[in-house]
Amino acid sequence: MTVFDELKTRGLLAQLTDEEEIKELINNGKATFYIGFDPTADSLHVGHFMALCLMKRLQMAGNRPIALIGGGTGMIGDPSGRSDLRTMMTKETIEHNCECFKKQMSRFIEFGDTLEEGSSKALMVNNADWLMDLNYIEFIRDIGVHFSVNRMLTAECYKQRMEKGLSFLEFNYMIMQSYDFLKLYENYGCNMQFGGDDQWSNMLGGTELIRRKLGKDAYAMTITLLLNSEGKKMGKTQKGAVWLDPGKTSPFEFYQYWRNVADADVLKCLRMLTFLPIEQIDEMDRWEGSQLNQAKEILAFELTKLVHGEEEARKAQESARALFSGGTGSGADMPTSELSESDFQDGAIDILGILVKSGLTASRSEARRAVEQGGVTVDDEKIGDIKTLYRPEQLAGDGIVVRRGKKNYKRVTMG
Repeated sequence: MTVFDELKTRGLLAQLTDEEEIKELINNGKATFYIGFDPTADSLHVGHFMALCLMKRLQMAGNRPIALIGGGTGMIGDPSGRSDLRTMMTKETIEHNCECFKKQMSRFIEFGDTLEEGSSKALMVNNADWLMDLNYIEFIRDIGVHFSVNRMLTAECYKQRMEKGLSFLEFNYMIMQSYDFLKLYENYGCNMQFGGDDQWSNMLGGTELIRRKLGKDAYAMTITLLLNSEGKKMGKTQKGAVWLDPGKTSPFEFYQYWRNVADADVLKCLRMLTFLPIEQIDEMDRWEGSQLNQAKEILAFELTKLVHGEEEARKAQESARALFSGGTGSGADMPTSELSESDFQDGAIDILGILVKSGLTASRSEARRAVEQGGVTVDDEKIGDIKTLYRPEQLAGDGIVVRRGKKNYKRVTMG
C-alpha cells in the first residue's frame, strides 16, 4: 500500500487541489510540505495530533516537513473557526512557545538545520522572519493586487466572523498566509501545504498567489478534523484542552483521556492517529462489548507512547489498571493533590474539603451533592456521610485515592 493509499484508507484526507499530482509527489518522496502552527500557548495539544502524525508518516516516506510557526501571523490571529478576536502576544512569548513546540514535535519528526538536497529532515521556520519587516505600501501593491475582496468575503472563515464584526486586522490573515506559502516556495522549494479542513480557503489563496506571481504549480490538501461521533472537536475535557506537555496534562491523565473515548470513536482514532498496521485495526472492527475496552487500552497506550515515551505509557497503563481493578496500586503516575497542614482544622479535614482541595469539585455545595448522590469513593469505599473526616496520618505515604463518578479521581497525600 502506498503512503497516499494509506492516508486515504485511514480516513485522513479531506480536500485536495490535484489528487493525481499530490499522490505522485508524496508516494515518491518529492514533497516539501508545510503545516502552520499558531504559537498561542507554550504547548501543543490533542488538536495538533493529526498534523503531527501526518508529518511523521510523510517524513517516513522520504518527504520533507516544514513546521511553520506563526510568529508574525500570531500577532494578528487567524479568524478561522472563531467567534472572537485572538489575544495578541509579545515577541518574547512567541519565541518561548516556539521552543516548546520544537521539543514536542521532535518526538514525531526528525529536524535538521540545512536544506541539504534529497534530505527529508524537517525544518522549523518562523514567518516573523519575512512578515515583521514588510513595507505596507509595497506589500499591498505587490501582493494585495492579486486578491479579490468579493471572493475573500465568500470564504467560510470570514462569514462566521462577519456576524460579530470582522476587523481589518483579521481580514489581512488570508493574504498573509498566502504570502507565507509564496515565501516558503521561493526560499525552501516548498511545493505543498497541508492543514485542517477549516483552512481550505486560506490554502487555495496560497496556491493561486504562487501561480500568479511565479507561474508555478503548488498544491494543497486538508486533513480531516478530529471530531467525535457527536461532531464535536476532540481533545477537550471539563478542565480544558488535553496538552502534550506533561506539566499541563500528566501522562496518566493523557492516557485516561484516550482510554475513555466513546465506543463509536475508538476505531476511528486507532486508524487516524496510531501507526498500527491497518490490517490489525480492521481486525478490531469485529470486536464488541468488553473487547472494545481492550481496543481503548491499545489506543491509549500507543498515543501515550508517541507523546511521552514507552516507559511513561507503561506506568500510566499500570496505574490505570490498578485503579480500575478494585485496588489502588502504586499509582506512581496518577494525578496527585498534596494537602498542607493549613488545610486541616482541629487536626482534620472533611470529605467535602478534600473534594474541593483536590479539584474534583468546584465548591463545597457541589461536593455535598456528589456525596449525597452516592458518587464519591475513597480507596474504593463509597462515602455516604458528608461529615466523614480524615487526619494527616491517613494521607501520609501513598495517601488515599478519591474518586468522583467513574472517570474523575485523584491521589490525595500530605505535602
